[in-house]
Amino acid sequence: MTTALAQELAVYPDLLYRYTVDQYHRMIANGMIEEGAPFELLDGQVVRKIRGGTDNPMTINPQHATAVTRLIELNENLKLLGCYLRGQSPISIPPDDEPEPDGAIVRGTTEDYAEHHPGPADVLCIIEVADASLSRDRGYKQKLYANSGIETYLIVNLVDQVVEVYTQPMKGKGRYAQVATLTAKQTLAIPAASGKALSVPVKRLLV
Repeated sequence: MTTALAQELAVYPDLLYRYTVDQYHRMIANGMIEEGAPFELLDGQVVRKIRGGTDNPMTINPQHATAVTRLIELNENLKLLGCYLRGQSPISIPPDDEPEPDGAIVRGTTEDYAEHHPGPADVLCIIEVADASLSRDRGYKQKLYANSGIETYLIVNLVDQVVEVYTQPMKGKGRYAQVATLTAKQTLAIPAASGKALSVPVKRLLV
């Protein structure tokens, strides 16, 4: 995209064609978008994930991959609490968003979502691992998750080596009323089912 066109679209965003979640699914089913390709639907636009380091934000760097792996390792403990963690998988937020967060703790078991992706009502907590994606994770994604009523949103901030904890979503305002920053010396309470929580040392999530 040329600089001139990018500037025009920034001023007139309505010039862009917006896709719904259903249209996005049909594009994947018809092979227009390769299933598993590094894209997600945000605000009606099919956008590439920012998933790596500052040298090349389109590729996954070892630190990011390690942090995501550490999240997935929490799964056995979460399953004992009536939920489980989906790694880098879609969360459907109609009409025009289907992000693929690095982690999403959802109620139930994997079999419960064999025919559909979880929606906001199924999600207990969303987790994003942020290095090059920090601006998007704090910006549009925080707005999306807050407006969707996601109760807890965590950013594993690899840039500053902290975990940002967002709670008390303010629907319609695109932000969370409560924000806390935890350092490597602290412990994080990750929401689980039935009002329970999993205690995890913050240093376990950082790289």
